[in-house]
Amino acid sequence: MKHALIKLDEIPQTGSIIVPFFGREVHVYRSERGLKAAANVCPHFGGPLDCEGGKLICPWHRSEFDMTTGDRLTGPASKNARLMFLSTRVEDDTLYYVWGE
Repeated sequence: MKHALIKLDEIPQTGSIIVPFFGREVHVYRSERGLKAAANVCPHFGGPLDCEGGKLICPWHRSEFDMTTGDRLTGPASKNARLMFLSTRVEDDTLYYVWGE
């Protein structure tokens, strides 16, 4: 099964774009390892994330996360905290969320 997230030409070359996802939001962006879709939720306390300086940062408590690996860089989030990435696939001109494959 799959669900369209965004057209490829709508994804910025730098930074991220927030797209709706079944009543929630995901950051979609380009990274060293290709296109990424990360849940717009800080694993520390559930706050939203801002894209700043090549990192996703929680404005509530300033936890910072690497956009490529999802690893916590700094802040009060636990040292092993990670962003949640969606499983995605590119088909034609669209990035899809895929599951059950």
